[in-house]
Parts: sequence; C-alpha cells; structure tokens
Amino acid sequence: MTLTKLSLSNPVAVVVACILLAIFGIISLTRLPIQMTPDISRPEISVGTTWRASAPNEIESEIIEPQEDVLRAIPGLLRMQSTASFGRAGINLQFAIGTDMNRALIEVMNRLNQVPRYPIDANEPMITVGANDFDRIISWFVLTAKPGNPRPIEAYQDFVDDVIIQRLERVPGVSTVGAFGGRPHEVRITFDPFKAANIGNDLTRIPSRLGANADVSAGLNEVGRRDYTIRFSGKYDVENLDQLVLEWREGKPVFLRDVARVEMAMRDVTGILHQSGHPSIAFYVVPESGVNVYEVMDGVKAAIEDMRANELARAGLDVIQNSDDTQYISESIGMVRNNLLLGVSLAVIVLWWFLRKFRATLIVALSIPLCGLIAFMVLGATGRSLNIISLAGLAFATGMVLDAAIVVLENIFRQREAGLEGDAASLRGVTQVWGALLASTATTVAIFMPVIFLENEAGQLFSDLAVTISAGVVASLLVAVTVLPTAAADMIKGQAIDDHHRHWWRWVTDHIMSWTDTPRKRWTWVATLTTVPLAVALMLLPPADYLPEGKKNMFFGMMFTAPGMGMETAAEELVSVINGRLEPYLSGEKQPKIRNYFLGSAKSWGTFIGGRAEDPDDVDELVRIFNTQIMTGFPDTFGFTGRDPIFGGSRGGRVIEVDLSADSFESLLAAGRAGFYTILQEMPGANIRPSPGLELAEPEIRLVPNDRKIAEVGWTRSLLATAVRALGDGAFLGEYFDGSRRYNVILRAEDWSSPEELGALPVATATGGVHALGELVSVTRVAGPSSIRRVDRRRTLTLSVTPPSDLPMEEALSIIQDRVAPVILESMPEDGTIKYRGTAEALEEALASMSGSFLLAIVILYLLISALFHSFRDSLLVILTIPMATVGGIVSLRLMDLAASSSGGQPMDLLTMIGFVILLGLVVNNAILLVYRARDAEREGMGRREAVESAVRLRLRPILMSTTTSIFGMLPLMLMPGAGTELYRGMASVIVGGMLVSALFTLVLLPSLLRMNEEQNVAESTIPEAART
Repeated sequence: MTLTKLSLSNPVAVVVACILLAIFGIISLTRLPIQMTPDISRPEISVGTTWRASAPNEIESEIIEPQEDVLRAIPGLLRMQSTASFGRAGINLQFAIGTDMNRALIEVMNRLNQVPRYPIDANEPMITVGANDFDRIISWFVLTAKPGNPRPIEAYQDFVDDVIIQRLERVPGVSTVGAFGGRPHEVRITFDPFKAANIGNDLTRIPSRLGANADVSAGLNEVGRRDYTIRFSGKYDVENLDQLVLEWREGKPVFLRDVARVEMAMRDVTGILHQSGHPSIAFYVVPESGVNVYEVMDGVKAAIEDMRANELARAGLDVIQNSDDTQYISESIGMVRNNLLLGVSLAVIVLWWFLRKFRATLIVALSIPLCGLIAFMVLGATGRSLNIISLAGLAFATGMVLDAAIVVLENIFRQREAGLEGDAASLRGVTQVWGALLASTATTVAIFMPVIFLENEAGQLFSDLAVTISAGVVASLLVAVTVLPTAAADMIKGQAIDDHHRHWWRWVTDHIMSWTDTPRKRWTWVATLTTVPLAVALMLLPPADYLPEGKKNMFFGMMFTAPGMGMETAAEELVSVINGRLEPYLSGEKQPKIRNYFLGSAKSWGTFIGGRAEDPDDVDELVRIFNTQIMTGFPDTFGFTGRDPIFGGSRGGRVIEVDLSADSFESLLAAGRAGFYTILQEMPGANIRPSPGLELAEPEIRLVPNDRKIAEVGWTRSLLATAVRALGDGAFLGEYFDGSRRYNVILRAEDWSSPEELGALPVATATGGVHALGELVSVTRVAGPSSIRRVDRRRTLTLSVTPPSDLPMEEALSIIQDRVAPVILESMPEDGTIKYRGTAEALEEALASMSGSFLLAIVILYLLISALFHSFRDSLLVILTIPMATVGGIVSLRLMDLAASSSGGQPMDLLTMIGFVILLGLVVNNAILLVYRARDAEREGMGRREAVESAVRLRLRPILMSTTTSIFGMLPLMLMPGAGTELYRGMASVIVGGMLVSALFTLVLLPSLLRMNEEQNVAESTIPEAART
C-alpha cells in the first residue's frame, strides 16, 4: 500500500496532517449554519392578489380566471391550484422536480404582465417562490399596550408596518416579517344618503370630482436671478377635504361637509387577535434559506431591544416574544449531541473490553474525532447545514468509522503474533485487508449515491445524512491505512496483544463448523435463513407513514363556524367564551398550566387557536382538553386541535387532501357530504375539514338590476355598481399621500341594518330625480359560497383529512381509497374525478423513490462486490445476508412501537425507512470480510473446510468488535428520550436490530454457503493427478 508506506516513512507528516485536519475541521464546524432540519425547496410558486370588499365569485371571474388563462401553459407546470376567498385570490403553481425555478419565476412574471386588466382598487399580484412562509416561521412576537396607553392596540397596524417590520426586515438573514391583528387606516368619507338625495347629489360623480384634484407641476420660471418651481396645490388635505364643492345651488356652494364627514379612520374589522386573553397585534419572522437561525434570532432580538428602548417606548408599547423555535432546536441538537458523545463513550468502552489495552483502544478511538472533523469539512464545502439529520448521520457513522480501524488494528496484531515487528507488521496488516476495506467502503458510499441525487423532498431531507455518513466512511478508510498503522508502529510495543477471549472465539468457531458440517445441515440453514426472514418480514412489515410529527411544545387548532359569522359575533360568542374557559389554565388554577396562548378569527381563515404548555410533557393532555372541553358546545361549530408538526405545509403534515372535481360545483356537494360522513364512520377520531363548505350557505344580499329603470334615470349598470359599493363597504375613490405613506380614500354610506332598509335608501340620479334603491334593483336574500377552490381550472371540493395519530398514513389512505372513494363515486356526476394530494401524494412519491433507491442500492452492491471479488457467485453470497438484516430491523421496529405505545408508538416513517438503506452498508461489511478471507485462504492452498474455518476464526473477533461498537454507539439514539429523539429513534431501532440479527445469523449462513460442495472438492483433491488425466 503506497499510502501506508508513505505514512510509515514520515510519522511527523502524519501528525501534521492530523493537526491541520483538526484546525480546518473546527473552523468548518464554527461556520456551519445551524438549523432544525435541512432546507427543503419545493418547486412551487404562489401568486397572491388582494381586492378589498370583493366576494369569492367576483374574485374568481375578475382575477383568478384571467391569471389562470395566461399561466396555464407554463413549461414544467404540473398542477395549478386556485382559491378565491373574501377579498383575496391565491394561485399555487406546482412544477416538476428539476425545474429551473429562476426561469419559471421570470416566465410567471412575464405572463402575469399579459393579464389584460385588474379592477382599479385591486393590488398588484405578489409572487412567492417556494413553500408557504408559515412553514418556516422561527418566532412570533406580540405587541401590547403599556399601562396608561388608552389607544386601542389594533390602531397600531400602520406603526407596525412602518417601524417594526421595516426594521426587522433589515436584519441580516431575515426573509419576511408579517403581522396580523391590526387595522390599517384609510381616509373615509361617510355620507348620509338622505341628505345627499335631498340636495340631488349624484354619488357617481364624486369619484371624478375628487380624482381631478391633484398637485400639478408647471415647470420652472426665471424670476430675477433665480429659477422658481411652479406648483399648483390642487390636492385636498384630509383636514380640508370636506371643503370640496359638490354643487352650486341658488348662488351658494354645496360642500362635501354638508352631506358627509371626512376622517382618518381604521378599516373595518376583518380579523381579531387575542394574546392570553387580551387584544394584541402579532408579527412573525421568517429566515432566509441556508442561514444560521441562531445568528438571525440574535439579530432580531437585538433589533427588538433597540426599538423597545426608543420607538416603542415613545409610542407606549411593549413587545413579548410568544414563541422561539431556536429553543426547541437547541434542545434537539443538544440531545443528539449528548447521545452522540454517549454513544462514542459506549463504543470506546466496548472496544477496550475486547482489546484490554489502553493505547490500542486510544488508537482506534482516534479515528472518531478525525472522521467527524472531515465530515464537518465536507458539509461546509457542499453547502450543508448542521441540523438534526446531519448530526444523526454523524452519530450513526460513529460505529461505521470504527470498522476499518478495528479490522486494520486486529490484523496488525495478527502479524505481531506471526513474528513481524513495527513497520513491517503495520504494512502487512494493512495490505492483507486492503481489498476487503476498499470493498466495504465503496459499497457503503455507493448505497447512498441514489439518495444523494434524489431531487424530491425525501432526497433533500436525507441528503445531509447521506453526505455525512459517506464522508465519515471514506475518511475512516484513509485514517485506517495512514494514521492507524503509523500510530500502531510507534505507540504499541511488544510482539502482540494478549487476547483474553481467545477461548471464546475457538469455541464459537468449533460450533459453527459443527452446525454446518454436513450437506443436509448446510441446505437446512440456507433454506431457513433465506426464506423465513422474507416471510417474517412480509408478515410484520408495518404500514408506512410520511414524516414524524415531532414533540414541539406547541399546539394549534381551527374552528369552523356557521357560514357568514361576523367579526363582532365571533368576538362575543367565541373568543370571549374561550378566553373565559382558558383563564383558569392560564393562571394555574387548573392543570395542566398553559404558558401562553393566542386566539383569533379572520374572515378568510375562520377561528384559530394555539399556544404552549408550561411543561412540554403536558401538550398531549392539553390537546385532549381542547378537543373535549374548550372547543365544544358552540352551535353549528366544530373544530379540532393537534400538536404543531415539525414538518409543516400541505405535504409535510399528516393531511390527506381528497379533491373532488367537476364542471358544476353544485353537483359536488352531495358527493362531498357522502364522503364526509363515510370518513367519520370508517375512521373514528379523524379530523375532516371541507373546503369550501359542504353547502352553499354563505348569506348574501343580492341586488339584481332592472335595466329598463336604470336607463330611464340616465344611469348604466357600471354607474349603479359604484353607488352600490358606496352603500356597502365603500367605493374606492383613489389614494391619499401624506408625505410618508399612502392611504385609500373610501366613500361609504351611513350604516344600515337590514336588506329592507338598504332597498329603501334614496339615491339621486343623473336626471335629477330621487329614487329608492329598490326601484332600480330587486333586493333578495340568497346563499353563496364562502370560498371557491379550483384545481387545474376546474371547480373543486376538497376534504382535508387528518387521521388519528396512531393510524399510519398508508393505512389511512388505503381506507379512503377502498371504503370511502366508492361511496363518493356513487354521488359524483359523470365528469367528476377524485384525486389525492397533500401527504397522500407525497407519501406515494416518497415510497416509490425509496423503493427504487433500495433496489438500486442492492444492484450497485452486487455489481461492485462482483468487480472487487472477481466473481458474480461470491458477491451473491454477500447479498443473501440482506434478508436477515431486514427482518431484524422490522422486528426491532415492532418492539420499539410496543415500548413507545404510551407516547404514540413508533411508525415506519421516511426517516425510519432510510435506516434500512444504512443497514445495507453495514451488514454487508461483515459478509465481505468473511468471504474475502475464505477465498484468500483458498488461494494460499488451503482446502475448502480449512479456509472457511480460518476465515471464521480470524474474522470473528473484528466482526463482533465492529458490530458491538456500532450497536452500542447507536443505543443512546434508540433509547434516550428527549427533544427531537422521535426523528431518529425509529432509524436507530432498525439499524440496531438489523445489525444484531444479521451478525448472529451471518456467521451461520455464510459458512453454510461457502462450504457448499465441500465433499466434492475434497474428493477431487484426493484423486491422483495421473488418474485425473
């Protein structure tokens, strides 16, 4: 080995290389961004457009349909989902994996510019790349008024926009800051319809009169020796806007103040928010991708403290931090770090038990920090972050990096026993096992290649783990052939190490050879150990889940009220009642105690609630109390609460979205109701959210125009529409700029309380007459949709199903497809379709990619081992050990599920599935060592039996050493409870169980396979050469 020779010839260079690795590894570690989980970039683009005071039907026809028309043919577009709710349009564009999102973004922007027109008071579309910002929030803050501040807290929305949000978005690493709970201001012109009609004021003329008043520049003119700017101050200030002359009657002006009042007022209530029982404004912080969340949070907190001492103090306000995800991140990363250190300690103790020499143990253990530092350097060079997944990969790699060192050191000791000393023993010890080490390292790295190059969400999530383990294993090979032999030659003196367990190895070897001594025994073992594991695995294989929920100290719930519930009613009948029910839990009078909570309601979202427990272990109990006590007992209202998942979003939570689509939405309502009640029956405990509702029950006052009468009074439908908007939430007249910000100017009538009163309101028309509104339109009460949902330009009704926490997603999806879908199809129209999205879609994609990766990894293993062994047959012997490892992992997972049943069990989620891929790289290493040594002995002239016996006897100790150190290194990840452990507990269970079962039975299966046709070979070897010829 050239590397080993160079290392042995210059030990100082090896020491210098180790020191440099330590320096650069520590530097890389300090520069790695710290996050909870890897960044998962989903190929999505969202377009949001707001249009004040507009119903879903108008949002759909005036905004969504024109936008969909230009966006439908974008290259790479897989799905277009649209939602029209009150005052807002949203379009979500989902692209194929691998789509160039920069190009897609430019394409979306260019196509949106082709939309012919938008309503005059609609805002420009806002485009967002990636998943919803709410999935990446790291902290919520609450703005409250100090004692003695009489101003309502909701009046500070403009202050939040201008001061707080602007300041926080300047913090390095902050992507977005948003706020909820406040009410921006507007210039409101509130007129009395009766006064306006009495003087014959035509409401439709006010916009043109007001819009014509603007400041105008007339250029420059030289006066004397200086140029003067000429400006016409034609714009009204808010203070003197009421002096606008509307009419000139009988030689006297009719001012705006004669029929209306002008004021700077807060907009109508569209949402309310309470923090721990008190009105408040909440704002959140979203970091950029790939940043260190600790540094971002420190910058945000510093900015908050600076504002608290200056702007907030002058405004009589204070800020409270309601949630901080970095606390859970710290707890989770601290937990995996402690488990990593504990696992390393256990592995070193086990290593010492085998070697019983301090220096020898120290030399092998030296590979752990060196490989870890190299892994940090690779993570930094590839742009990765330090998160739970990458740290778990480092913990799993702990036992793997010891394998090469154990094999090399053990073989060096064999050479010492044979009489070689120093450099000669080290060089020969490395040379003999180099082929096996190269094979095991190559196969381990090759197994992770398919995972690293997966581009879907599963691949992005696991690539950090794959990179970490691959880097650690490659580094362990380099350390084993350079650092370790050099250290062994210089630090370990004497001929050999006394093996205190030699009699054990002899006893085990003798029994293995006895158990496989006859063809019948060998065939029995082969048949049993290859078929029984497959049968057991198929019987015990648990249904698949998607991603673990996690154990964050945060719960969140939604309540769905009767359609049309107003904000004042929601505040009185919901918010105030729930505040009263929660007050004892907030004060500690009742247990479990709540640390804080938020409660709000919005026209577009419904009523929502969330909070944190004083003791994180009480979250599940609080969820039960909320679902059975706090959120029950309200008429025509249902709701549910659950723990806030770590992986959010439509594809990250445990939500199956059942899309029912047809050309006629009304025809879907019966099918939706049938599906809703069938799911409740077939899946007890599931939470179901229909979107939109299962009936058209949103109350509407519909004004149907009388064209003949409208023409008779000199108006058109468009002019009457302006008057109607003024009699409703207000007609948009334009914008007012006060030098610092812009405000909408709104013309609206005095409040009215019934449709009959609306129909009786007088309006002055263009012909000078006065007519009741009811003469120009017919006023009726009808029902309409609360929102409109479209998927690929078709009206869609979605049933969002959250299965019970103890029901795996694969089983829940099977129930819906097999038992619910047939019932829905019976009520569907002929053109109706059913599709499954959300977690269901993501799970199917992930299972397909993981299955493909697993099979591809096996194929790569087989081909690589065949090339290294120069034999397709010998590589097949190694592959046959995989079923035993798989069944061991499944049995261990089932046992862990039983042990953790009180805390929700242990599902077979994606993180657990990756454990089976890791297991492949671990279990084949033992098989490679045995097969390689046996064939090597045969090439040296030994018979088949002697070669197999030699392989078992010489490789038994390193196999058991590497297996036990790997198992003990991963036991803390499997058994220790704490924050974040639920993410990798299943993965550790699979690896520990698989390695344990595989190590035990591989020592029986492989000798049985290797000794096949042993008697024939013996007979052939005893025939004289002359007789054979």
